[in-house]
Amino acid sequence: MSGTLYGVGLGPGAPDLITLRAARLIEAARVVAYPTLAGGASFARSIAAELIASDAREIAMDVPMTVERGPAQAAYDAGAARIAEALDSGEDVVCLCEGDPFFYGSFMYLFARLADCHRVEVVPGVTSLTAAAASARRPLAARNERLTVLPGPLPEAELRTRIEGAESVAIMKLGRHFPKVRAVIDDLGLTDRAVYVERATLEAEVVRPLVEAPDTAPYFSMIILTKGADPWL
Repeated sequence: MSGTLYGVGLGPGAPDLITLRAARLIEAARVVAYPTLAGGASFARSIAAELIASDAREIAMDVPMTVERGPAQAAYDAGAARIAEALDSGEDVVCLCEGDPFFYGSFMYLFARLADCHRVEVVPGVTSLTAAAASARRPLAARNERLTVLPGPLPEAELRTRIEGAESVAIMKLGRHFPKVRAVIDDLGLTDRAVYVERATLEAEVVRPLVEAPDTAPYFSMIILTKGADPWL
């Protein structure tokens, strides 16, 4: 029989935010897959390191972070082929995913390649969105309020339009796009309503009003912005 692929959400980074279901699967796994970045260490693996058996076989997928989609797609093709080989031999595979597998998660690209021919189960994880909101002590939405989630790489004009039409906004994937995002928020007169969160739940976590944020931001950073009166008060 073919094995099962488990896409396991690990949460935003703190190991104690891994769910019990995810922890049980990782501890029992004989084959563990995870993404790495440009041949470097895997953040996903580091989160779950204490749970991975010493004799587990590991499938590392080197996924380049480039604007062009081709190199990353090729990396997912290669990773999916290695995972499929293990599944076809009857082995279960646990694939580690930062955050939640289906919320900007890399696992969705493996799911698209393997779900039609193999059994796949998805284990949700704590998202960076909810982790950042908790760290910032900023509720995301209440009652009938709408929450808009935006990626930082959006063009400046689109960011402006979407922020203008939103009530509560979370802007993710800041990195090199941080100056652009910050300038849009400032131009809209909303800087005093925004909180900056960097590396939520990790030891290096930074939480500051946006006006006090550093000049540069890593990829793992977010801005949470709420307009008007706080509806939960």
